[in-house]
Amino acid sequence: MNLDILNATARAMTAPGKGILAADESSSTIKKRFDAIGVESTFENRRDYREMLFRTVETMRNRISGVILYDETIRQEAADGAPLPTLIEAAGSIPGIKVDHGAKDLPLQNGETLTEGLDGLGARLQDYAKLGARFAKWRGVIDIQRAKGIPSHNAVHANAHALARYAAICQANDIVPIVEPEVLMDGDHDIAQCRDITIWVLNEVFRELYYANVALEGIVLKPNMVIAGRKCPTQNTVAEVATETVKVLKTCVPAAVPGIAFLSGGQSDIEATAHLDAMVRLGANPWPLTFSYGRALQAAPQKAWAGRPENVARAQAAFAHRAEMNGLASLGQWREELEAA
Repeated sequence: MNLDILNATARAMTAPGKGILAADESSSTIKKRFDAIGVESTFENRRDYREMLFRTVETMRNRISGVILYDETIRQEAADGAPLPTLIEAAGSIPGIKVDHGAKDLPLQNGETLTEGLDGLGARLQDYAKLGARFAKWRGVIDIQRAKGIPSHNAVHANAHALARYAAICQANDIVPIVEPEVLMDGDHDIAQCRDITIWVLNEVFRELYYANVALEGIVLKPNMVIAGRKCPTQNTVAEVATETVKVLKTCVPAAVPGIAFLSGGQSDIEATAHLDAMVRLGANPWPLTFSYGRALQAAPQKAWAGRPENVARAQAAFAHRAEMNGLASLGQWREELEAA
């Protein structure tokens, strides 16, 4: 493990004013997104859409530090034959790769899941490194359903242990691991319940990282924000979400971590931006806070594109706008009136 290289890459991934584009949708997920805009999910359409984003060069250079790719995407070539990771590097961003195989049912655990994909991971990482990947991503999913006793200790521990094993394998191959423990916001839980579960999950994750000898200086944390579930009748203010989230992070996340890049978790575009901005404005954080958004960066350009070549410029403008708003938020410089500009 070359910790100097890992640390330099992790710091570049969370550089001031920049964030990570999560373009690692599986084939089934991108099909759902394309179905919503009336586009057939073909190999060529998926390539054309992602190539369009990566060729938004000024935005990539100024606001996107890295791009998480899917197995298909990291192997694809642009229409002119250039490998897509090469386009990303040419635009000044770092290519990365999703390496987990998704959340599968955890036996005897009432519908809870464990993310799989550790078998053969070292060899896959070596292949991905040859294709240009310098970081990886693994997502562990934790649901909250208090009436069903969810989450259970078994589910929290199993996912934390898998995240730590993944992170260790990445670092052994000089690949920066994005460690993503996501407490879902799908339920009816309030912000206090999300806070308590998020503290539990983060403490378990960092305990397992320690046991696995993972160097915290060579990771990027991708957590959920502390926020009430979608079905909760009480939705909190931006300031309340920001305050609770930062409080939890300061309780659980060591200062050695080079940076934190939040997932949006199903929030609207502007909600995700506003919450990030408010957290940064609180100040006195030991790590930079930024974004690692998928839908919150891509929903607008997907809608604008709609699979039509004549819409490419319009879609790139929509992507540029969302990246600019989130880049400003990561600096604490976003204002809602900028959304109408």
